[in-house]
This record gives sequence, C-alpha cells and structure tokens, in this order.
Amino acid sequence: MATNKNKGELDALLDVKRKEGAEKFTEEKNQIYADGISSIAHSGVLEKALNLGDKAPNFTLNNALNKSISLYDELENGPVVLTWYRGGWCPYCNITLHYLQEKLPEFQKAGATLIALTPELPDNSLSTSEKNNLEFIVLSDAGNTIGKEYGVVFKLTDDVASIYQNGFGLNEKNGDDSNELPLAATYIIDKNGIIQYAFLDADYRERAESSEIIEALEKLK
Repeated sequence: MATNKNKGELDALLDVKRKEGAEKFTEEKNQIYADGISSIAHSGVLEKALNLGDKAPNFTLNNALNKSISLYDELENGPVVLTWYRGGWCPYCNITLHYLQEKLPEFQKAGATLIALTPELPDNSLSTSEKNNLEFIVLSDAGNTIGKEYGVVFKLTDDVASIYQNGFGLNEKNGDDSNELPLAATYIIDKNGIIQYAFLDADYRERAESSEIIEALEKLK
C-alpha cells in the first residue's frame, strides 16, 4: 500500500503542474488519465510490489557512461535511496529529478547513495541526466527488468498508451512496445539489503518527499 505522504516542498511544486494539466487538457483527456490511475490502483501492483522488510534483489546495470553499477556494491558504502522515474518526457519526473538533485547534499550527508532507474533507453536517460544536471546515478532499466523484480511495473491502459505513443513516441523512447511503465516508487535499502522505507502510489503525480526520505535515513544511523 502507499505510504501516507506529508505534503511538503516537492508536493507544492507538483501541485502547480497538476493544476496546469487539469486546465490544459480536455475533459475527455483528463478522464482518460484518471481512468489510467484507477486501473493501476486496481491492478494489484501496489500489493505485489516489494515493501518494508523485504530483501531488495541485487542488480547490475550500466550507467550512461557505460560504467557497471551494482546495487550491493553501492550498499557497502551505506544505504541506497532507489527511485524510479517514467522518463524524461514526464514533466512530473523532471520536476522530481531536479528537486532530488537540489536535495542530494542532504542525502549524502545522511550517508546515502541516490540511484534513479528508468525504462528509457540509455541515450534518452543520458539526455535526461544532462538536461537536469544530475549528479546522482541514473540507470537505464530497459524492458523494466529490474522493475519487474521489485514488482513495481504495470501496463498502461490502451487509451493512455495511445496518447503517449502519439504524443512523444513512448515505444521508441523505451525500445519496446510493451506499454509498461514503473510506478514512481522510492525505496530506502539498508546496508543489509533490507527495505526500510517504501513509497508506492498508483498516481504518478505523487512522489516521495525528501523530508520523509531524510527522516528515514536518520533513523538508520
């Protein structure tokens, strides 16, 4: 289930975008997106996703510079904040990534490494990383392979998939036509590989607040 998120700085930024979208889109499009979120909520993905106390599966992926990054290697240095974003095409993701970059010194002060996963192909994830001047680890999880191991992947409704494909070419961005995306999930994984914080929500417009993340990191000390 989703954690109860306290409204904070990030939510205030996202709320501006939410209101813009509601005003800009037609009533039909708003309804399609609302139905899409409802479909995710009723798909069982929130119940199946890894949660507090679960063991986080190890993974090794190459970053944008083709350097191999292993979760368990990073855990040797301290806890890892693992977060998913849908793609550089998603305005809510870009707002969140930019915000996480601003808060990166606080995560590092708490001894944590920040890793972001996206199903976008490496060239696209590199573009997103450069555009947002990201200094944390961004990894391309092509085919949502790791996302599926964590149970955070769902299939878009046909209507939403059609909007995304016609709007910006989702299939080309991800290199497949699965129409699958990850939840905008965030985990804190301790040095033993155990999930100590989980943010899971069917609504992609909702994200984990950095204040909650930092508070959870402090409890690990």
